[in-house]
Parts: sequence; structure tokens; C-alpha cells
Amino acid sequence: MIQIHLTSPIGTAISVAVENAASILPTVRQYGKLGYTSGEVPSGGHSLPLANADDFDFALIGAHPYINKEGEACIMHRGQSYKRRELEAVENKKMSLPKIVKYSRGARPTDLPHVKEGEDGGIQYVTLLTFRGGGKKLTAYALNAVQQNAAD
Repeated sequence: MIQIHLTSPIGTAISVAVENAASILPTVRQYGKLGYTSGEVPSGGHSLPLANADDFDFALIGAHPYINKEGEACIMHRGQSYKRRELEAVENKKMSLPKIVKYSRGARPTDLPHVKEGEDGGIQYVTLLTFRGGGKKLTAYALNAVQQNAAD
């Protein structure tokens, strides 16, 4: 048996047993839709290929997408709202940066120093999730993977 350790939206820790590795993602999705999370968000946030940006299944990280009153795409994760930001590719003599899609929010004084990005004394933010680069799409993390598994 494999044990998955999860935390509820109100901080209750549980462990869920799954039969095999193939059961892990469906179980994480099931509990993630209820707001359960596993592990901690790494410094700089989770990083995935840009190809996953438009159909990532946010239940995998215990988040759910919504549109805020300004019409912006956001996700709610552990009681915090993160806004979708699209940074276009930069190509000039000094630097070359690929297009990036990220979900971030303004940093708060209560955020741990290692999760804050930006200059001290200036504007700082916290990134939950970044999609970048030309890596191959991780189809197991896509929303259509849920529909595909349901059809099987």
C-alpha cells in the first residue's frame, strides 16, 4: 500500500492509502477538488512546461480556478488568491527570456522570507505556479486526463 499524506483546507492532516502508483493522481484529484493539499509549495512555486498552462488540472495542487470581479483569471489555494499573469517572451541583445504564465500574488508581511520574490523594500510577490519553456506537455496533469481516465 502507498500512503498519501494530505492536509485539509482547515489544517487537518490525513493519510489515504492507495493500491498502486496508478491510483495516486486520481486520488490526489479527488481530494484536491475538496481543497486538500500535499506537501509545501517550493520557493519560487511549482514549475511546469508552458504546454500545460491552458489545461492544467488545479485540483492536483488543491486549488480551484475562478474569475475575479475585474474579469481576471485567478486560482484559490489554501485561502489565498493568485492571479494569472502572462509575461511575453523577451529577445534583445542583453537577454533572451521565453514566454511565461504564472500565478502569483502580492507578498504579505507574514509570508516567510524564502517564498518572497522581488527587492527588499520594493514590490514583492509570492509565486504559486509557473509554466515556462518548451518542454513536453505532461498529459497526466491535464484536465482532459481526468475525462480520459473516466472514459477508460
